[in-house]
Amino acid sequence: MLNYIWLGLMVLAVIIGGCTDNLKAVADKSFENAGDAVMKVALPLVGIMALWLGVMRLAERAGLVALLARALRPLMVWLFPDVPADHPAMGSMLLNMAASILGLGNAATPLGLRAMKDLERLNPRPGTATNAMCTYLAINTSSIQLIPATAIAILAANRAVNPTAIVGTSIMATSCAAIAAVVAAKSLQRLPIYRLPPVTTPASKAVVEPGDSQVAKGNNEKSIIKEAATLQPLEWWGLAIMGAFGAFFLYLFFRLAFPEALRQTLGSLLPALAPPAAATAAASSTFVCIVDAVSKLAIPFMLSVFPLYAALRRVKVYEEFVDGAKEGFDVAIRIVPYLVAILVAMGMFRAAGGIDLLSNLLAPAMQAVGFPPPLLPMVLMRPLSGSGTLGLFAELVKQYGPDSMISRMGGTIFGSTETTFYVLAVYFGSVGVKRTRYALPAGLVADIVGVIASVIFCKLVFG
Repeated sequence: MLNYIWLGLMVLAVIIGGCTDNLKAVADKSFENAGDAVMKVALPLVGIMALWLGVMRLAERAGLVALLARALRPLMVWLFPDVPADHPAMGSMLLNMAASILGLGNAATPLGLRAMKDLERLNPRPGTATNAMCTYLAINTSSIQLIPATAIAILAANRAVNPTAIVGTSIMATSCAAIAAVVAAKSLQRLPIYRLPPVTTPASKAVVEPGDSQVAKGNNEKSIIKEAATLQPLEWWGLAIMGAFGAFFLYLFFRLAFPEALRQTLGSLLPALAPPAAATAAASSTFVCIVDAVSKLAIPFMLSVFPLYAALRRVKVYEEFVDGAKEGFDVAIRIVPYLVAILVAMGMFRAAGGIDLLSNLLAPAMQAVGFPPPLLPMVLMRPLSGSGTLGLFAELVKQYGPDSMISRMGGTIFGSTETTFYVLAVYFGSVGVKRTRYALPAGLVADIVGVIASVIFCKLVFG
């Protein structure tokens, strides 16, 4: 399906651009986005990928990924029945979902790409998406998260009376989108058009990658699992160190989430540890404060606790981190062609005026069913471009006011939907999958449900 959509975007961009005298803008945008795909997306991703894949390697070697996968095994086995319960892919997907829920974008993408690589190792048909991949990406495109931080920041910057008011509606809308994504994926995989022929080679074979052999890749994966399983338990002093470190982060959590209560409790006993009075002017909602505290501490926690735990289990942390980080360069380079293809097509279509044309054509029908027409450009842009959607949302807030129904609907939509085409291009591109099967329809279903749920919940809550 991506073949036809990509071709349609390219051809329509030229046709619409010719009819609207925007051909020069279309051409300029194609070169601009091609450069941005490499310089502003792929290259910055190299360092981030190297960091998080190095940390992931430590978590694997120390047995943390396997431990996390076992903790949520029933849910993951139901969602991904084709993935062995003890496979590293389970832990990778869980870490990615956790990072997405907390709004940790810089960590979520590298962890997600790592999960795709783990899933590809189980793929008996290289180049074709498996059911697990499609379901996993459908969940990713549902953009499930607790705090829509970017949308709240836009509302706050425009002096909204209560910028966090959209937190509740966003959680409800994104939950509906996630449920719709799973239902759509599970339903579509049963259709004859998306069924795969029987496998003629063993499913347990690893995928051949540039510079790797199947045997080496399979042995490496087995060695990671075996080493994690045979590590010695922590000594009493190791448990004491981890306990002290955990207590320190627990203190930091209460310091950020409940600054007033902690200041009153510790102020008289330990003045040096009590939060300053200025820190008590936090967000108006206790729930928002708690989630914000978790979001701020999550990355420092993983970057320190994972290496410390691995070191206490006698893993050679520096060497393992470097080995894991090497994978970041390979992944970033591999996705460049896919980024160029999708970003150029989306940029050309937008520069030609395609989004505006679709908005004008659909406005009467949307108004007839009660959908606010001012939101249409943003809704149509959302699956294509995150930065473009953010710009349109900022314009809506300035035009209608930060506390208007339109702005709150727009913020909820932004927080409960995802740039589906970009996500599919990057994630599938990282493992060389070209036949995406039903991943795109399932992702678009999640987007549509997220948009509809956003409008309905906003009308119920704010109307």
